Amino acid sequence: MRRLAFAAVAALVFGAGCAAGSTDSGPVLDVSAAASLKGAFTAIAEEFEKRHEGVAVRLSFDGSSTLANQIEQGAPADVFASADEKNMAKLGGLAVDPRTFATNTLVIVTAPGNPKGIDSFADLNKPGVTTVVCQSAQPCGAATDAVEKNAGITVAAASEEQSVGAVLTKVTTGQADAGVVYVTDAAAAGDTVSTVTDPVFAGVVNAYPIATLKDAPDAGLGSEFVALVLGPDGQRILRDAGFGSP
Repeated sequence: MRRLAFAAVAALVFGAGCAAGSTDSGPVLDVSAAASLKGAFTAIAEEFEKRHEGVAVRLSFDGSSTLANQIEQGAPADVFASADEKNMAKLGGLAVDPRTFATNTLVIVTAPGNPKGIDSFADLNKPGVTTVVCQSAQPCGAATDAVEKNAGITVAAASEEQSVGAVLTKVTTGQADAGVVYVTDAAAAGDTVSTVTDPVFAGVVNAYPIATLKDAPDAGLGSEFVALVLGPDGQRILRDAGFGSP
C-alpha cells in the first residue's frame, strides 16, 4: 500500500507551572497509550485513582508510533502502552520489561446501514467508495498492510491517518464511506457506524505490550499501574471493551 509521508511529531505542551510527575495537589502518573485504548484506559485510570488517593493519572492518546517518537524525544511518560510490539521495541532499553496485556484485530466500518453495500475487504475498492486507513508507521496501518498482502489486494485509500481514531472520525463525520479500524473502536462507536467483517482479518492479530519507562519520574506508581492493567480488574475492563486475551 502506498503510504503518505509521516507528519512531524508535535511537541507536548503542559500547563505553566505544572512540573512533570507532580502537581500542587499530589503526584501525577503520565501514561502514553495507543489511541485504540482510549475507552479502556480511561476506565482503568479512574480505577487506579480510586485506589491511590491523591494521585492523578494524566493520559496521552495517539498513534503508537507518534507516542514512541515523543518518548524518544524526551516527553514525560511513566508508562507506555503500544498497539504493537514494533513500536515498543523502538524504545529499546527505555522500555522496562514489556508485557503483552491484550490483542486486537481489524474490521471495516461504514456509515450506519452500510449505504455503499460493502460486503468484503475487496469491496473497499468498489467504484464510488471513499476509503481511509492508517499510516503504515502506525500499528493499525501495519496490520492493514499485512491484510492486503494476505488477501492480494491493495486498497486505494483516499487518505492515510495518523491514528485509528482519526480513521473512525473520517467515517462518522461523513468524510469517508469506509475505514479499517480495530474491532474495539467499532464497538465503542456503537450505532454511529456499521461493521463489515472478512475472514482475512482473522489472520492478522496485534499484540499490545505495556511497560514502565527507564528513569520515569514515578516508576513505582508506573509499576502499580501496569500491575492493574495485567491483573483481573484491568483485564475485565479490556475484555468489556472488546480486546482479546494476551
